[in-house]
Amino acid sequence: MNLRSITCSKKGIIATAAIMLIITAAAVSLMFLSESYLVMYNYETGARYITDKAEDGMTFSVEFIHSVNQTPVKDTYIIESGQIKAHSTTYRSFGAGVQTALNEGETMTYDDEGNMVITGMNHTYDPLIYIVGTVSDHILELNGKEISLRDLCGRNARVVFDVAPLYEILTKGMFD
Repeated sequence: MNLRSITCSKKGIIATAAIMLIITAAAVSLMFLSESYLVMYNYETGARYITDKAEDGMTFSVEFIHSVNQTPVKDTYIIESGQIKAHSTTYRSFGAGVQTALNEGETMTYDDEGNMVITGMNHTYDPLIYIVGTVSDHILELNGKEISLRDLCGRNARVVFDVAPLYEILTKGMFD
């Protein structure tokens, strides 16, 4: 073996190692950037309020006083396969604007406080939009914390909940 073949051999090994390192870094980056996140942002301005890793089975809820029948309503959502799905709705009394009949597959039970709880819903949101109350607040419960949407976003703000991969959050202008 001569000096030239040793030099070529070292260059080949270094080049192969560099290519392997680039491929590994790209694969790790793609895995990281493709993870899904629950994002809450302002519909009009795109200002992002919340970004939280979204895994299958993750739940969050929004509770508010219904504007017509003036009783509490709590809508609970679950993340499944990268989508926001209705999980349950809890409310105290029937009245205008609340569900009065069950849809196919839904069941109604009562909780310990006598509230009606509807489960078995089959509705997916893409995205989920709320308008924050001007008279009553909307309270987001996420990861065991209660967050006032009025304090965070302001009265009458249209807020969007969406599930998106990190690369989309970083590349879309609406997620500043």
